[in-house]
Amino acid sequence: MILVNTDYISGKKLETISIVKGSTVRAKHVGKDILSGLKTLVGGEIEAYREMMDEARAIATKRMVEEAEELGADGIVNIRYATSAIMQGAAEVIVYGTAVKFV
Repeated sequence: MILVNTDYISGKKLETISIVKGSTVRAKHVGKDILSGLKTLVGGEIEAYREMMDEARAIATKRMVEEAEELGADGIVNIRYATSAIMQGAAEVIVYGTAVKFV
């Protein structure tokens, strides 16, 4: 499966199948949330949240790819990510794109 954020795949002629997406809502446990809150007082990267968001993007991407594979896609073009806060310490990550087949 080829994944790109452009509207084409170099050297390939594409047939559009459908929009595909994947999402997840992730949260850190309260202990890490409290420690992360203290980190905001001194500044710097909040490692626990960076890890949470990396994991969330990976899960959402995997779900999008699975949806595309079910449709028989060879690739996904125009991939975009969006994030929104659901509550303190929890975020939703959604990824979407256009599933395509090589012709």
